[in-house]
Amino acid sequence: MGRQRSSTSPGNTRVRTLAVLVAAVILVAVWMVRHRAQPVVAGFRAPDFAVSDEQGETVTLATYAGKVVLLNVWATWCGPCREEMPSMQRLYDRFSREDFEIAAISIDALPDRTDDQGNPGGDPLAFARELGLTFPILLDPAGGIQRTYRASAVPESFLIGRDGVIYKKYAGATDWDSPTNVELVRRLVEGG
Repeated sequence: MGRQRSSTSPGNTRVRTLAVLVAAVILVAVWMVRHRAQPVVAGFRAPDFAVSDEQGETVTLATYAGKVVLLNVWATWCGPCREEMPSMQRLYDRFSREDFEIAAISIDALPDRTDDQGNPGGDPLAFARELGLTFPILLDPAGGIQRTYRASAVPESFLIGRDGVIYKKYAGATDWDSPTNVELVRRLVEGG
């Protein structure tokens, strides 16, 4: 009769050890990218981002820590963006910079280029001057903010509370100084 292998033979021990190591690596990898799997909708934490301001300085979500933020993804070639911007300016004028900020992130390609969808590049800062906008214009010519926030359209906006949670997501143009939106921002600014 042949000899049976013990369940604690060196071969079985190596297989079990390898299986545990593979499982541990998978768990660590999932833990490291868990924020990417979360939905980017109301009720969930807003993902971090990194874009540039007009001086070329990096701006992230942490730049706005402790403030209510209206994050708006837009482009100069977008007609609805042009329509919505004046209402954003009126909303911006209603609240203190200590409490509320707008992060208007342009996804325009550079002026002499086109983006991946064939949209022409633009000059977001000239656009803002033309409309008399005083809120910060941020630049993301690579369009990374669209991927990070899973924005499917422009404009697309996210109202983020002081706690970093998204309270409203809106695809398309809206009237940001409507009584409903002003009241929501006021409640978030006041902490509730």
